Amino acid sequence: MTECSCNTNTKAVDCRGRGLYDIPRRLHPDTQELYLQDNRIRGLGSMAFREIPLVRVLNLSNNSITSVSPTALLGLRTLQHLSLAHNSLRELDKRLFGPIHSLSHLDLSHNSLWGLSGAMGEHLRNLSHLGLAHNRLTRLDRSVLEALAHLDSLTLRGNPWKCDCHLIGLKLWLETYLFKGGVVDEVLCSQPIEMRDRDLQKVPYQLFHACMTTSYHYLFANIHHLESERLLRGHMHGNHAHPSSHALHVPMAMGEGFGGGGVNIPECETKQRQRPVNLRHAIATVIITGVVCGIVCLMMLAAAVYGCAYAAIMAKYQRELKKNEELAAARAADHARLDEKEPLENAIA
Repeated sequence: MTECSCNTNTKAVDCRGRGLYDIPRRLHPDTQELYLQDNRIRGLGSMAFREIPLVRVLNLSNNSITSVSPTALLGLRTLQHLSLAHNSLRELDKRLFGPIHSLSHLDLSHNSLWGLSGAMGEHLRNLSHLGLAHNRLTRLDRSVLEALAHLDSLTLRGNPWKCDCHLIGLKLWLETYLFKGGVVDEVLCSQPIEMRDRDLQKVPYQLFHACMTTSYHYLFANIHHLESERLLRGHMHGNHAHPSSHALHVPMAMGEGFGGGGVNIPECETKQRQRPVNLRHAIATVIITGVVCGIVCLMMLAAAVYGCAYAAIMAKYQRELKKNEELAAARAADHARLDEKEPLENAIA
C-alpha cells in the first residue's frame, strides 16, 4: 500500500487525510485498527471491510458518507469502536449492527439523523458510549435506550428536540438513567416556542399532564396494534423472537417513537404549572414515609408491651387484694365464733 501507513507493532493502518473516495483494497487481514477520517468517502457498500475481519477500531469520521449498506459491517465480529461522526447520514438500517455483538463505543454525532429504529437497540446491548449530538432528532424511541443495559455515557445536545407528548418517554428514561449513575450532556427543547432552550430534565411533569388525559383513549388501540404485530412476528419466526420484543411499553402506547406505534396522536398543549416532581423526590418521599411508618410501628409496639405489662401487674395486684380480703374475712369469722363461745362456757360454769 502506498496511500496509507502501517504500524506492524499495533497492527494499525493510518489512511487519514489521503483524499480517498473509497475504502482502500489489499488491506492486511491482521489489521486491528483502521483510521479513515478526513477523506472523501461517500458511501459504504456491502461487506466493505471483508478483508479485515479482526479490526477492533474503525474511524470513518469527517467524510462525506450519505449511505451505508445494511451489510456494510458484515463479518466484523470483534469491532469495538466505530466512529461515523461528521458525515451526512440521514438514516441507518436497523440491520446494520446485527452481526456485531462486541461494539462498546459508537459515535454518530454531527450527522443528519432524524431517528433510530427501535429494533436497533437489540444489537447494541454491550454499548458503553453512544454519541447522538448535533443531529436532527426531534424525538427518540425509548425502546432503543432501554435495550442499552451497559450504557455509561450518552450525548444528545444540539438536536431540535420537540418537547411534547412524544418526548415524555425520553424524560422518564433519563430520570432513571441519571439515578443509576449514567452520564448525559443535555436535552434542550426547540419546540414549542414557550419551552425553547429549556432543559428537558428540568421541565416539571405537570407540563405534560395534558398528555396523560388527551391520549388516554389511544392507549388501548395502540396496545391492540402492538399485540397484533407481536403475534404476527412470533408466527413468522416460529415464536423464537427475543423476549424483549414481546414487551409493551406504555410510553409507546402514549405516542412515543415514530408515528406512535401506528396511530397518530394529536399534539397536546402543555399545561403550565409549577412545582416540579422527579424520580429522586418520589424515592425520597417513599423513604421518608417508610421511616415514619417504622417509627409509628415501634411506638405502637412499645405501647402494646407497656399495656400488657400494666395489665399483668394490675391483675396480680387484684388477685393479692382479693386473697387478703378473703383472709381478713376468715379471721373475722373465727373471732366471731370465739366471742359467741365464751358466754356459753361461762354460763355452764
